[in-house]
Amino acid sequence: MRHLIALLLVALLTLTAAPLMAQQAGTPNYQTWEQVAERAEALTTNPRAANDELARTRARIVDWRDQLQAGQNVNADRIATLRNQIEALGPAPAEGASEDEEVAARRSELGSQLSTAQAPRLAATEAASRANSIIGQIDEIIRQRQALELAKQSPSPMLPASWAEATSDGFGLLEGVGGEVLGQDATPETWANLRPRLPEVAGYLIAALFILTYARGWIVNLPSRLSARASKHSRAVLAFVVSLGQIAVPLAGVYLGISAIQATGLAGAWTTPFLNALPVAALILFGGIWLARALFPRQAIAYTSLQMTEAARVSAGRMVTVLAALMALHHLLSRAVLPLSGLYEHGEAEVGRVPLQFSEASAGVWHLVMAVVTALAMFRLGNILRRLTRDAVTQDLSYRHWIAAWAGQLTRIVAPLAVLVMALGYVNMGNVIMWPWLLSLSLVGLLILLQDFIADIFDLVQRGAEGAREGLAPMLSGFALVLASVPVFMVIWGATPNELAEYWVRFRQGFSMGGITLSPGAILTFIIIFGIGYALTRGAQGMLRGTVLPKTRMDPGGQTAVVSGLGYVGIVLAALMAITSAGIDLSSLAIVAGALSVGIGFGLQNIVSNFVSGIILLIERPVSVGDWISAGGQQGIVKRISVRSTQVETFDKTEVIVPNSDLISQPVTNWTRHNKVGRIIIPVGVAYGTDTRKVEAILREITEDHPLVAIDPAPAILFRAFGADSLSFEIRAILADVGTGLGVTSDLLHSITARFAAEGIEIPFAQRDIWLRNPEALPGQTAKAAAPDRPTKEVAAEPGQPAAIRDTSVASRSLPEDGEYDDGDADSGR
Repeated sequence: MRHLIALLLVALLTLTAAPLMAQQAGTPNYQTWEQVAERAEALTTNPRAANDELARTRARIVDWRDQLQAGQNVNADRIATLRNQIEALGPAPAEGASEDEEVAARRSELGSQLSTAQAPRLAATEAASRANSIIGQIDEIIRQRQALELAKQSPSPMLPASWAEATSDGFGLLEGVGGEVLGQDATPETWANLRPRLPEVAGYLIAALFILTYARGWIVNLPSRLSARASKHSRAVLAFVVSLGQIAVPLAGVYLGISAIQATGLAGAWTTPFLNALPVAALILFGGIWLARALFPRQAIAYTSLQMTEAARVSAGRMVTVLAALMALHHLLSRAVLPLSGLYEHGEAEVGRVPLQFSEASAGVWHLVMAVVTALAMFRLGNILRRLTRDAVTQDLSYRHWIAAWAGQLTRIVAPLAVLVMALGYVNMGNVIMWPWLLSLSLVGLLILLQDFIADIFDLVQRGAEGAREGLAPMLSGFALVLASVPVFMVIWGATPNELAEYWVRFRQGFSMGGITLSPGAILTFIIIFGIGYALTRGAQGMLRGTVLPKTRMDPGGQTAVVSGLGYVGIVLAALMAITSAGIDLSSLAIVAGALSVGIGFGLQNIVSNFVSGIILLIERPVSVGDWISAGGQQGIVKRISVRSTQVETFDKTEVIVPNSDLISQPVTNWTRHNKVGRIIIPVGVAYGTDTRKVEAILREITEDHPLVAIDPAPAILFRAFGADSLSFEIRAILADVGTGLGVTSDLLHSITARFAAEGIEIPFAQRDIWLRNPEALPGQTAKAAAPDRPTKEVAAEPGQPAAIRDTSVASRSLPEDGEYDDGDADSGR
């Protein structure tokens, strides 16, 4: 907890110190810096240097580095002016060439002034690099010492002698604490001073008992009572916010109880370390209980964050509560009486020691006892979590279930491993394995709850709209929350505030990529400028689409092209402005662009082709939204034209994505580009012997009477051909809207059928001929006897062949049982 507070203070001071340093930037005293740097370098070579001395030296070097980094910006305006003046003189002459004497003299003078102005910046850069090197050396020394302390082997807690020392030290601790609690060590003056403070002590105690009993029970049940009256989309947010009182209210009661004990004046050297460590221990206890109730509720108020059976959820909540109690006890004892050498040195400096100094062997035994009990609860919790994905009611599991299941698997390994390591005497290492792992699990659970809380806030703002919890904004907010938790994970696993501050400094300095230096400030500037430009572009597009363009005579396709073109131009301009504002030199992208062009030539040529085709479509507009086109074997209405492809809705109501390059490089039929006028062609056949002029008159009358057929130009009735089965006519009519062609064709065919029937005009059907080459081969029958009821006629046969019979009917046909036959039509049935 102290590490987290220190981390926040360091980050705040770092952020607020940067502007001040920039304003007060001046030339550092390099003579003094040389002396400080030499002493620091000598200290890093001394193996006996104390950790405290190294820490003080490191802090001093960090202060100097800040001054030196500020000195790198000295004369920035002057240097920029001199560079502009030199550029105004034109490019320097090539080797062996000459230029005007006055220009050469002026160029030399400006170059000298530029060198003079840059000298302090170069010195500051060199000195800052040296400071970074010294800081790195000190950090490496501290890390090596921590690693040695971590690998230190204590007397094994499994030895009988260690258990004897642990028992003796335990009884001594109970005797000392009990004596102070009972007032056995109190002096008459202590009792005399206590009497006037008894009302104050009683008030503290009564308030503490009231809060820890009645008020705590009331705040536990408050979320359920309030959520029953809340709306559906606000219930989860209200329950989460109110549930935080389950941590704050008991902590207030603990604080009042500590105040009551301190007010008595009876707390001495034995109990004071426990009282100092009690607030953080209470925070761990009540925070763990809250986490168990929120993550594994017995009865969900709105929903459950993890999908699991009720029995597993109840068991997991019970195990988390037990582990919270064990973690609180471990914090209390380790900060008061059980700290091992080097492991909790920060706590020792703040809390102090009890009169009884626990031996190393005794402390190892007590750490092992707590680790064994904790490992049993951890193993049980790990079994529950690892079955999350296997016993899930639904297969649609989010990533959190897989993370929790993976954490459960590792928990089953970490628990026995930590106990085994402690049993071998590596107590420091065992503690570093077990307790940070439990804190990491707690932080993972807290992240899950906070992500749900953020999603619930978006759901509340949008008043329960569909997809509000699963939208892009909640997802990005959750991702940012995970990134923000990375320093907390680092602190849990032993990172110090100094190390995190060093990481932050390096992060602020940025990193180089392809000759471009990116820093958090530059990235933030880019995001803000681009976001503003993007928002202005979308706003201008909306204004054009909804207000300006509808008042013009431009067709819908042209309006869409203008809006899309404005969007592309606006986004490109916003990107250029953002890059320039972030201080990114576009010339540095030349190499990257060259390499990218090679990739485009090989792997991205289709994408680039579609992109360029999309731009051409938007500019030339051969195809617009709403057009009826035929392209790529598909026919339908254009619904949307994007940069890469065009979306076409077929008449079957299916969506077809056509690459833009196909619309440019292949033939495209646009039925409604400039107007909707189109022509339909309807073939009509009548039987041979029908009066053709009469048929033409009837077809013309029927066609001209249809209301959707244009009169000018008038429909044409054409006698096209003598068909195999009929006289072929053709109706060609112009429609005002070709989209109604199918309906008009159907209406005309219905009218023609009815009119031909009334006029006695026959609409023929296909006829087929069967030729029997050897009818005499039929056993006991002649060719006529083979089908006596069928009308036949003799026709001329081929030379050398017998007479054949031509079948003039297709209503019924019987084939001979034997003999050969020829089918006059290859497509007819057998």
